[in-house]
Formats: sequence, structure tokens, C-alpha cells
Amino acid sequence: MDTMPLLSLVVPFYNEEEMIAHFFARVIPELEAIPNIRFEILCVNDGSRDRTLECLVSFSQGDSRVRVIDLTRNFGKEAALTAAIFEARGDLIVPFDADLQDPPEVIGKLVEKWREGYEVVLAKRADRESDSALKKWTALLFYRVHNEVSDVPIPENVGDFRLFTRSVCDALKTLPESCRFMKGLFAWVGYKTAVVEYKREARAAGKTKFSGWKLWNFALEGITSFSTLPLRIWTYLGVSVAIFALIRAVWLVLRTMIYGVDVPGYASLATAVLLLGGIQLIGIGVLGEYVGRIYVESKGRPVYLIRKRYERTPAHA
Repeated sequence: MDTMPLLSLVVPFYNEEEMIAHFFARVIPELEAIPNIRFEILCVNDGSRDRTLECLVSFSQGDSRVRVIDLTRNFGKEAALTAAIFEARGDLIVPFDADLQDPPEVIGKLVEKWREGYEVVLAKRADRESDSALKKWTALLFYRVHNEVSDVPIPENVGDFRLFTRSVCDALKTLPESCRFMKGLFAWVGYKTAVVEYKREARAAGKTKFSGWKLWNFALEGITSFSTLPLRIWTYLGVSVAIFALIRAVWLVLRTMIYGVDVPGYASLATAVLLLGGIQLIGIGVLGEYVGRIYVESKGRPVYLIRKRYERTPAHA
């Protein structure tokens, strides 16, 4: 029995009290139905303020296949996912969301692809009917922009839901970033990859924890983590403005020599000053994004801290 591969389903939880019963009721039967696979469910409580931790611990005490990691505070989903992956014991690791929008029935299909010799199996959303029109449009825009400017493109409509092997997990552990954009890190390590398509479902209960503002910051994190093009853009823009200013200066000299001096316009002067001031502030803001990342990384703080681990020892141990 112990010679069978161990699959670790790793799941961050944040204020998901309403989802927990639905989650285990759907996930455990699907994992039990996968042939020749042992499994564990590693739940990471990311500083929840409701009864999420209490409910997770209760399940872990009733089933030795469920383990719970309690973080000291809310570190954010990327940090919680990092903790889950690093703490996983499996030969196969599957990151999964607690909201059940990714159907657990797909996990068996990922395992089938792995058996064909792939080290990474991506779960790709065939459609996003459960998402709002705004979310569909912004997701499409993010993937297009990110993949245009990034040195490492990420697959479109692929979230964290995927399967990867222990060797991929060990590679992820060697990456030292404190600011972690996991989709990008998954893509960066590479490995032999296959894709399984599926239809995403609506959330079964509870509310999403991602607001528009958080999604915007998440997009900025992804772009600045894997591209320096935004910095180069401002170099090109500065050169372009300088050339334009030089051409205009030559034109003004020639016009003055031919037509004489006219009365200067305050409106055009104010417009020019505000335009250049705005461009400079935006450039400083982009530079600040990268300097901020350098500052955070230079401190070398851990990505997360664990308060306690909960698990029930199997009866035969």
C-alpha cells in the first residue's frame, strides 16, 4: 500500500467556514476514486477570522489523511500556497482552491496525464461562463499584456490548479523570492508539460476574497516580477520627449527669425508643464515599484510563519 504514489492536495483557506463541509464532501470521494494513489489533503489556514481553523482541525482529527497548517497571520494567498507546497509530502502535488470552482473530478484526469510521462499537467479553463463579463475581459487583458512584456509567458486561462511532481516541487523550493507570483514561478521552472481542459463552476458558498483593487495589485505583481520592460519604456519615452522638445526648439527659432516674436500663450505653457510633470511622476511610480521589490527582497524575511501543525496519527502507526 505504501509503495503507491502519494498525492498531496494543497489548499489555502481564508475565511471559508461556509465552504469547508462542501469541500470535503466533494473532494474526498473523488480522491478515493483515483486508482493506485494514496492521498493527503494539506489545508493551510491563512489567518482566518471566522471558524475556519476550528472546522479544519475537526476534520483532521477525524481523518488522518487531512493535515492542517495554521499560519501566524494572514500572509496572502501566494504565501499560503507557498507554505502548502513546501509542507506537502506527496510524490505528486496539486494546488487547489477551497471555493470548488475548479471541479475535483478533474484531478483524476490530471493523474492520468501524469501516468503518460508528464511532469506538469495544467488544468486549463475551456470557458469562463461562471465569471462576470468584466472579470473575463480583465483576465484576457492581463494575460495578453503580461505575455507581451514578460520574458517568461504564462499559459492563458490557467490558474494555480495543476499537478506537478516532487522534482518540480523541489525546484520551486530553490527559488528565494519573498514577493511570490506563483503562476509565473510555475512557468519559470518549466518541465515536460501537458494540458487538460475543463469547465469552471460557480462558487458553491461564501464570497470571493479578491476585490478589484487586490486583482489590480496582483496583476502589477505579476508584470513587475517577470519583466523590466516597464522601466525601459520610460527610457524610450524620455528620449522621444527630448527629441520632440529639440525639434520644437529649432522650429521656434526658425519661426522667430522669419515672422518675428509673438505674444507667448500661458495655456500652452501650462499644458506642457502639467504633461511633462505627469509623465515624470508616472515614471517615478514605475521606478518605485521596482525599488520597493528590491527593498522587500533585501530584508530576507520568510514568506510565511507557521503557528502550529495539526494532524491525527494513523491508528496503525
